[in-house]
Amino acid sequence: MPHDDHPARLGTLDRLLPLWIGVAMALGLGLGRLFPGLDDTLDKVKVDTVSLPIAVGLLLMMYPVLAKVKYTRIGHVVADRRSLALSLVLNWVVGPAVMFTLAWLMLPDLPEYRTGLIVVGLARCIAMVLIWNDLACGNRELAAVLVALNSIFQILAFSLLGWFYLDVLPGWLGLDTGGIDITIWEIAKSVLVFLGIPLLAGFLTRTFGERIKGTEWYEERFIPRIGPVALYGLLFTIVVLFALQGEKITSQPWDVARIALPLLAYFALMWFGTFALGLRMHLPYDRNASIAFTAAGNNFELAIAVAIGVFGVSSGQALAGVVGPLIEVPVLVALVYASLAAKRRFYPPEV
Repeated sequence: MPHDDHPARLGTLDRLLPLWIGVAMALGLGLGRLFPGLDDTLDKVKVDTVSLPIAVGLLLMMYPVLAKVKYTRIGHVVADRRSLALSLVLNWVVGPAVMFTLAWLMLPDLPEYRTGLIVVGLARCIAMVLIWNDLACGNRELAAVLVALNSIFQILAFSLLGWFYLDVLPGWLGLDTGGIDITIWEIAKSVLVFLGIPLLAGFLTRTFGERIKGTEWYEERFIPRIGPVALYGLLFTIVVLFALQGEKITSQPWDVARIALPLLAYFALMWFGTFALGLRMHLPYDRNASIAFTAAGNNFELAIAVAIGVFGVSSGQALAGVVGPLIEVPVLVALVYASLAAKRRFYPPEV
């Protein structure tokens, strides 16, 4: 995916991404509607508790992006402690608190959907943010480091935060509670599959590719060839996710709308709030964009896996998880264009 800040000059696949995503959503919904038992069939295609179709899609989606990362420059990224600290606070303090607040304010009478949204808020983005960051000309190395940090924190903190936001905090506030019972290993397993494998593959590909064929060949010939695979993987993943809940989504439009409202508010608050904060802190555009997309995005794959594993494939929690990408994908695509517009407005080119 080329780093061009003008969407009109992007490749055909990138420029028409919203259209392809819409088609993938419609195809997934159609398949789920036409074949009512498809969700159960897809859910059975797994290794242990990991959905094989979703895992394949995510591997295809993440590998090319991670193969583009210049890993030798990551040390310079880590040295920017201000950016890392800001991202960690936004992801692990502000983000979950914002989603918890919106879910209770806007879904007080729908406990299953409310719980599903809170789970989505706890699952910080480790996958698709790399796609949005790349399209918005963000800093690839910073995004890779933030994804790695989010992965570590998810392994360590997801269960603890789930207990706090679903049991402890509602109890303190005198609200109804609905707990979540999931082990650290279940989270670690999902993270290792969805992130660890493509990260290792990307690192080894760049290391040995440059060593054997040279940097020029790797950057100018190999990367352009594998680049489109990321978007093919994204579209395949969307089809599978929406096929899993296609019947429910199309038969319960009012419920989908109720779930969508707090999600829209969440994405807007997190992205625009973070980008504005980055402007006040005088962060360079590429870093500001990476932090904003990382703060706004969520790991809906993990949220769906947790919701299905804990509450069942036909639960309201699982439906809320699937509605997540239904709203997130088109909104984040729109925010890519908003980010590029903000770059032109607030970051004039250096003379």
